[in-house]
Amino acid sequence: MASQGKKLINDPNAVVTEFIEGLVETYPGLQYLDGFPEIKVVLRADYASTMLDKVAVISGGGSGHEPAHAGFVGEGMLSAAICGEVFTSPQVDAILSAIRAVTGPMGCLLIVTNYTGDRLNFGLAAEQAKSEGYKVETVIVGDDCALPPQRGIVGRRGLAGTFLVNKIAGAAAATGLSLDEVAAEAKRASEMVGTMGVALSVCTLPGQVTSDRLGPGKMELGLGIHGEPGAAVADLQPVEVVVSHVLHEILSPDRNYVPITPGNRVVLLVNGLGATPAMELMIVAGKAVPQLQLEHGLAVDRVYTGSFMTSLDMAGFSISIMKADEAILQRLDASTKAPYWPVGVDGNRPPAKIPVPLPLSHSGKSDESLSRPQQLSEQGHLLEVAIEAAVNAIIDLRDNLNDWDGRVGDGDCGSTMYRGATAILEDMKKHYPLNDAAETVGEIGSSIRRVMGGTSGIIYTIFCKAACAKLKANTQSVVTSKQWAEALETSIAAVSKYGGASAGFRTLLDALIPASAVLQERLNAGDDPCIAFLLSSEAAVAGAESTRHMEAQAGRSAYISPDILATVPDPGAMAAAAWYRAAALAIKNKYQVHE
Repeated sequence: MASQGKKLINDPNAVVTEFIEGLVETYPGLQYLDGFPEIKVVLRADYASTMLDKVAVISGGGSGHEPAHAGFVGEGMLSAAICGEVFTSPQVDAILSAIRAVTGPMGCLLIVTNYTGDRLNFGLAAEQAKSEGYKVETVIVGDDCALPPQRGIVGRRGLAGTFLVNKIAGAAAATGLSLDEVAAEAKRASEMVGTMGVALSVCTLPGQVTSDRLGPGKMELGLGIHGEPGAAVADLQPVEVVVSHVLHEILSPDRNYVPITPGNRVVLLVNGLGATPAMELMIVAGKAVPQLQLEHGLAVDRVYTGSFMTSLDMAGFSISIMKADEAILQRLDASTKAPYWPVGVDGNRPPAKIPVPLPLSHSGKSDESLSRPQQLSEQGHLLEVAIEAAVNAIIDLRDNLNDWDGRVGDGDCGSTMYRGATAILEDMKKHYPLNDAAETVGEIGSSIRRVMGGTSGIIYTIFCKAACAKLKANTQSVVTSKQWAEALETSIAAVSKYGGASAGFRTLLDALIPASAVLQERLNAGDDPCIAFLLSSEAAVAGAESTRHMEAQAGRSAYISPDILATVPDPGAMAAAAWYRAAALAIKNKYQVHE
């Protein structure tokens, strides 16, 4: 069913003039003629300085195709653009005003898209200007490859390939060439380009209802940029298939739209039709380049991707292919101040883009040193015992963690922690350099980062990497208990900094912060490190249990009512308390065995 289209406008009859006003406010290099509402002409603000020694290049057409044509006015491209009403050719008087405004002794070139209204209005304006003594030449662009070549007197429609012609003509004019020379370059370029479009939706004119001509799951091939029906309606296909069809239509040797054959150099222009996200346009470009190279045997010298000639809010794209040589590439690469011409595209592009290799770690450790030692030191044995106990505690707690998390979160805390725990166990057998405490803690973080998703994964990775960095500052081979306590404090600070939580937020920090405080206190008081570790683990458990009485201020629990939160402790805090307590008990038991 058709429905009223939503538009951010004031008066549907004033959209073109208000567009022009916004455009010239945005770009200092643009200005417009004082002839609203009949005369809607955008021109270079410095037009007077170029009239004496440069050919003027003028184009235009109906509005609704923005940024075409006004967005391509600027040094090195168009001297002026005439804007008609939406999907309506500009009036003769407006075209004539543009010619008079920017044309000097060198004359002007009119670049006209091949629509009957445009040809007639620009043609009459050209003849009138000639009668007034202006030198005027006209080039008609008809790059449409969707319809059969023979269309009576109508011919092929002018589409987005027009802007490659505009750029070539503008660059030629900027060098000071004569009118005949500029026109010849533009005409040659117009004969080298072909375009075909695909629409996923029709467009909505300001103040009008949205047509439902295209049903769900359908696309239109070879559409017109004024919403007119295309060559065919088909089922929506993956973009790679659609791109392949479009390229074969443009380059068909049977229809001979463009003089492009295998071995030629080409320019690719991917044009959005108004409502197509940049992501999708880049996907189109990414699929088109290798197909042109591998399936059609063409060298792709330039790729331009963006919105050039749209159709209001139509979803879809068009592809333009232009045969290229050094002369054409030089014109396309020439500098321009036209605001909507893409930057960063000039220059030779490689036949293939090889991804840059990932940078190596700056740890300075070799692969050999980041492996399990053949013989463990006393510290290595302690680390192994503590790590094994900690991860087994998490493995045993998986179901409880999922149950608690199911009431206050998304129910996967236990499964997420379980993945990390099992990965740590497996990696410790082969890869952890257990005699190096700092590197071992860092490798635990790497194991977690590899397999644990969600917030828990990144929090624990930050926790481990911060501890690793702190421990590396120690130049001694054996880490003291106070250095472990300082590393824990540093890790907690890093998690708080990047995660935004602190004590009382109902997170894992409510277990770790009291544990850290007790550990520091008991060590400073001179307690045996093993006893201090054990007492701090009791504080961790108590802190985790206390989260039942806290109002969540972080994570998904923040959206749960306090009544529900009071029924369970925070799963993340309980997990932290569990592994911390298990590690402390394992160290205690290890020392008791030795005694």
